[in-house]
Amino acid sequence: MKIAIEGCCHGELDAIYAELARLEQQNGYKVDLLLICGDFQAIRNHSDLACMAVPDKYKKLGGFAKYYTGEAKAPILTLVIGGNHEASNYFWELYHGGWIAPDIYYLGHASCVQVNGVRIGGASGIFKPGDFHSGHYERPPYNHGSMRSIYHIREYNFRRLSLLSPLTIFLSHDWPQGIAHHGDLRDLLRRKPYFRDDINKGVLGSPPMMDLLHTLHPAWWFAAHLHCRFEATVEHRPPGGAPPPQAAASAEKTNPDEINIDDEDEDAPAVADAAPASASASGEVKKAPEVPRNPDEITLSDEEDEVEAPPPPPPPPVITRFLALDKCLPRRKFLEVIDVDAPSPSPGPPTLTYDPEWLAITRAFNPHMSTARLQKGYPDEAPARAAVADALEWVRAHVPASGAPRVEDVQQFVMVAPGPAEDEPRAP
Repeated sequence: MKIAIEGCCHGELDAIYAELARLEQQNGYKVDLLLICGDFQAIRNHSDLACMAVPDKYKKLGGFAKYYTGEAKAPILTLVIGGNHEASNYFWELYHGGWIAPDIYYLGHASCVQVNGVRIGGASGIFKPGDFHSGHYERPPYNHGSMRSIYHIREYNFRRLSLLSPLTIFLSHDWPQGIAHHGDLRDLLRRKPYFRDDINKGVLGSPPMMDLLHTLHPAWWFAAHLHCRFEATVEHRPPGGAPPPQAAASAEKTNPDEINIDDEDEDAPAVADAAPASASASGEVKKAPEVPRNPDEITLSDEEDEVEAPPPPPPPPVITRFLALDKCLPRRKFLEVIDVDAPSPSPGPPTLTYDPEWLAITRAFNPHMSTARLQKGYPDEAPARAAVADALEWVRAHVPASGAPRVEDVQQFVMVAPGPAEDEPRAP
């Protein structure tokens, strides 16, 4: 699959789709899926603007309303997460995810879905320590504080996401904390010198997102928020192994504005050398036949010992490729296209399905969701995973045999609020 990734959208859907069309024509390929990493601004009408935390000069409808009302149609399946400049009332209505317009799917406050078998997870919002341990207490009409706190990620969603098995792609709006040290830090600071203090203090980015990165080991992690393009490589430590070297040590030798897709195969383990003549097919080392010795020869003691087979090479490291992108503006690096192997390729349009494991996690953790400011405690990891395993049995018994029902078969897009024309104030 060819997957396009966009940084911050800020309501510029027309410009993003136009740039995709230009890339397709220029390169002679067809993009299958678009992922948008937050600040999407799904503004349906003027009332939604009252629920978006931005200065008044930025409160504009943007291009989404046309796609919401059907005046325009998304040319490609588009998956989005939320950032810190959203119509939070609309996204709260679809807490677990759903269609916000035809062919535009919101992943919810936290979620994991599949597209042609590729597992894609995501977390909306940004990290603020003061709200991380709270419940979802915000209610419309939002005041100045709750309009902002509602998009602060909660521990509830972090704990749910941490129970996922490894996946291919993860989306966040925030950068994972410390990710700057895994790429070309010198170049980043040259372009964004005001990042230096936060990086030196260790507060640039989200600590829970870095914990998730090391827990989930996704092949790709995409982010936005800081309005610049930055790539990094995180090498994950094997169990009981030594800490991996920092990627930044050699980052200055690479082009920070390029992701080389063609070298993915080079990360595969090398083919082992042919076995020595004295080794059997099973790997057992055989003794050479004895020959008569010269009685006058002096034999060193270590020559009597059998030669042991060398230890097998260590497995190749598991890595995550991180890429942050800019916001959609002219001459900005806001869009990237990558190739991803699809376990379930489709000759037609890509198929969006639920992820059975995420359905089980959602079911198992539903009793722990708080809609009050106080968030009660959570189960320890072992009982939590046991509850997910039980819920997965329920999912397998109650969803189609394929294990991942098509989202289109369960959800359909429905306009639940008027478009901008009906919402505009009327003269008395």
